[in-house]
Amino acid sequence: MLYTDLPHGVMFHHFHDHTHPKSQGSIAAIELEQIIKFVGVGNILDADEWTERSISGELHAHHRCITFDDNLRCQYDIAFPVLQKYKINAFWFIYTSVFEGNHEKLELYRYFRHEYFDSIDDFYESFFETIKKGKYSISVSDALRSFDPDTYSPEYSFYTANDRKFRFVRDRVLGPRNYDAVMEKMLDDKDVDVPSVCKNLWMNPDHILSLHKAGHQIGLHSHTHPTKLGESPATEQKSEYFRNNDAIRAIIGENPVSVSFPCGSYNHDSLQILEDMGVKIGFRDNMTQLAERSNLETAREDHVNILKKIKNMRTL
Repeated sequence: MLYTDLPHGVMFHHFHDHTHPKSQGSIAAIELEQIIKFVGVGNILDADEWTERSISGELHAHHRCITFDDNLRCQYDIAFPVLQKYKINAFWFIYTSVFEGNHEKLELYRYFRHEYFDSIDDFYESFFETIKKGKYSISVSDALRSFDPDTYSPEYSFYTANDRKFRFVRDRVLGPRNYDAVMEKMLDDKDVDVPSVCKNLWMNPDHILSLHKAGHQIGLHSHTHPTKLGESPATEQKSEYFRNNDAIRAIIGENPVSVSFPCGSYNHDSLQILEDMGVKIGFRDNMTQLAERSNLETAREDHVNILKKIKNMRTL
């Protein structure tokens, strides 16, 4: 069934406290509470009720839900207690390769750029200086000549010009293999102890089972979290989601019925694969208006934008 104006969810990723370091876009427990109060506790549906209403077409304009992407330990340690306080059950969209002992580089690199540099712009400067001294210098330089940050990923209004430049080079110029090569060089230059860094980045299966038993909904987010999964062949997408599904089922004893697309990347193949798997609802990572959208394409507002609204109201 297609809808033209589905209500949307609120999307969260990173949190910080005395154990989990502050990083670009991360928030504290008190800010999560501010967002919950701003949205209105009475407007926030538990994940299972949202699912039922979404399937039956009974969502209303004021309805919201809380969603978490990426299986992050900081979410469990900081956000989970806040949700318990307000008796809210959320969606938790997790990638599962880390349960096999893998150190997924997306999160490792994020930690690295925030903990080993004075600022995110300091990291960007080092990143492009590393490229300048390496074999990708010419290809990156050529690509950037026609690059306009204002037109790249405009749906993410909170990205800075440097954010957009970095993501363009990472995703469109270098690609995963070459990007990894650049980052591995930077990690080596800083003598980063990768196993030690990764020890506290992700939840483990016990955390996931605890959330499930508490009434929260565990959903798909791919197995390895590719940043451009929607541009991959259908066979690769199918493998990502099937492996993700099998790993979650092994923990909670049932197949997930919800999905969040990693980095918002999906296509028609993605939708068909997930529909065939029995997935009922899904979420994008932005508020871009679509002419038509299915139950697998619900919009979400990033918590960064909501905090901006709260702060703007306070200055009026």
